Amino acid sequence: MERISWDQYFMAQSHLLALRSTCTRLMVGATIVREKRIIAGGYNGSVSGSVHCIDEGCYVVDGHCVRTVHAEANALLQCAKFGVPTENADLYVTHFPCLQCCKQIIQSGIKNVYYAQDYHNHPYAIQLYEEAGVNVKKVNLDYLAVDTHYKEKQNYVWEILGKLAPALDEEEFEALKSKGQALFSAIK
Repeated sequence: MERISWDQYFMAQSHLLALRSTCTRLMVGATIVREKRIIAGGYNGSVSGSVHCIDEGCYVVDGHCVRTVHAEANALLQCAKFGVPTENADLYVTHFPCLQCCKQIIQSGIKNVYYAQDYHNHPYAIQLYEEAGVNVKKVNLDYLAVDTHYKEKQNYVWEILGKLAPALDEEEFEALKSKGQALFSAIK
């Protein structure tokens, strides 16, 4: 049996963390790892005890949601709160970190940043990483998929099947319906 690689494992953890995000604009997850051990995780969301984007919408200023604390910052703050050192640690994040997070990552002593998706990759952030000797590498999550649009896709398939039903004979329709049910592991 072939095992999942460390990069895929930690990136999958970050994608799972992103599912906890409370920002409706972009779901981001971050995992901090030292010596192949997870030391912290974070997702983008509101300050503890405050209103969430999913409740009242995003609070956008200059094109950015200012209501949220970024995933990378939340993970770093978790380390700070509990006295966990981040020197020479690795960061796995679902999206390329913004410029502000880049600065925090460098200041925290993280030496490797692995990200799954490009997202407004700021040229100055790239420059700062290079100057600080932080290795940045894109890691596509190809071992397993975390689909944040599962429900929309499932509903779309059922909608298409409903529209096709009158045009197909019963046996053909039942075969397509059965395949759809198997794909989504839910009988509707």
